[in-house]
Amino acid sequence: MRSISRIISCCSSLCLALALAPLALLAQAPATAKNPPSQAPTAAAQNPSPMVEHTRTHPRLTKVSPPGDRYPLPLGTLFVPQGLHRNRPATILFFFHGGGWLPELAASRQRQMAVVLVQAGAGSGSYVQLFKDPTRFLSLIAAAESASHMHFSQIALGGWSAGCGALRQILLDPASYDRINRVLCIDGVHTGYTNGTPGPGESDLESRTLQGSLVFVSDALAGKKRLIVTHSEIFPGTFASTTETADWLLREWQFSAHPMVRFGPMGTQMLSRVSAGGLTVIGFAGNSAPDHVDELHSLPEYLHWLQQNK
Repeated sequence: MRSISRIISCCSSLCLALALAPLALLAQAPATAKNPPSQAPTAAAQNPSPMVEHTRTHPRLTKVSPPGDRYPLPLGTLFVPQGLHRNRPATILFFFHGGGWLPELAASRQRQMAVVLVQAGAGSGSYVQLFKDPTRFLSLIAAAESASHMHFSQIALGGWSAGCGALRQILLDPASYDRINRVLCIDGVHTGYTNGTPGPGESDLESRTLQGSLVFVSDALAGKKRLIVTHSEIFPGTFASTTETADWLLREWQFSAHPMVRFGPMGTQMLSRVSAGGLTVIGFAGNSAPDHVDELHSLPEYLHWLQQNK
């Protein structure tokens, strides 16, 4: 029996390691969006969560292929849901690391939203490399409008986990930055520790990686942009968690998180929230792989929030 227990334990740890593998360091960003792009960081290994909890059921969306038109682009695929009025104002969402069907389903549940799905593999570095050429994102917008014979009045970026690396890299280009109206970063803001390890006590974070976020936030607070950042309790161990980076950013923005206990989408549990102007930062309970995936499956609700002014 002990041997069987050891085998089960090993298998559980392996599954968690594979499920959490997409969590990696985001690209190193300079202090402002006007500076040239920095080099992509090397993906760091992380310590898998040593546990799985069974209190919550972790429901999942059903995989479907929503009706609509699909257009291959030089990077990714554009999906225009059936029923979207092409002669009316519409939003195009560029979503990174969401798989092939889930962002389509989420966009189809919104009002006047098309989506470009981009999947580049594990690790934020692969998403950073996609946009090392600062003109690529603007050319991708042009390709989407040409293929669909539409003009999109709102440009949104979204990413889950490692996909958030693309968001940061795109926002480094001033011309791209000016075109983008809304950003959704799902459990994917990471950085390193200044001494390479956490603690003891409050850890010192490598702030250079996080400084680029401050620029977009200032515009969000002024109501010029819309930004939603979510974070969980997952602790990678070898680099800073999304909760640690959120706390750091809130201090820089001179905000304090408001503690709360409330159910969120897909049975998640909210622990904290900050809302000001066009900025929203929400903390969720959970430190295991299923908790991380919960947030991706909450995408339809997150996009509903993103389209709201606050």
